[in-house]
Amino acid sequence: MDFHKELSEKLIIAMKAKDQDALKTVRDLKTRIKLREIEKGDPLTEAEFIKIVRTAAKQRKEAIVLYEKGGRVELKEAEEAELAILEKYLPQMMTEAEMVTLVENVVAETGATGMQDMGKVMGPMMKAAAGRADGKRLQEIVRGMLN
Repeated sequence: MDFHKELSEKLIIAMKAKDQDALKTVRDLKTRIKLREIEKGDPLTEAEFIKIVRTAAKQRKEAIVLYEKGGRVELKEAEEAELAILEKYLPQMMTEAEMVTLVENVVAETGATGMQDMGKVMGPMMKAAAGRADGKRLQEIVRGMLN
């Protein structure tokens, strides 16, 4: 399904259900998409849409940490609710076992033997992960294997 159509349907459902968190989140997402399309001059691709959702999710995660440190429980809970909505639009993330297998395969393909080859491994690995894995976690796994 086209993400524009899906977001419009979710917006209508949120309005009818009077779900303020979903309404705010979907409106924000639609705004980000529209601004990016105006900036680009063309409709967004699915990959660009996912990138926008990822950015919005990352911002929510950062806000959750800040609100938690500041003791703002009600704002933290609102951000968590919005994050849960955004995560529905993201592709399924890789499991730990899948990440380890991916790293093993890329290390074998590139012939990496030590930490000096880390750059040789990271590029193809991030491309193979295609945004379905946390880059920091993948880097940790690579460091563990190449040490």
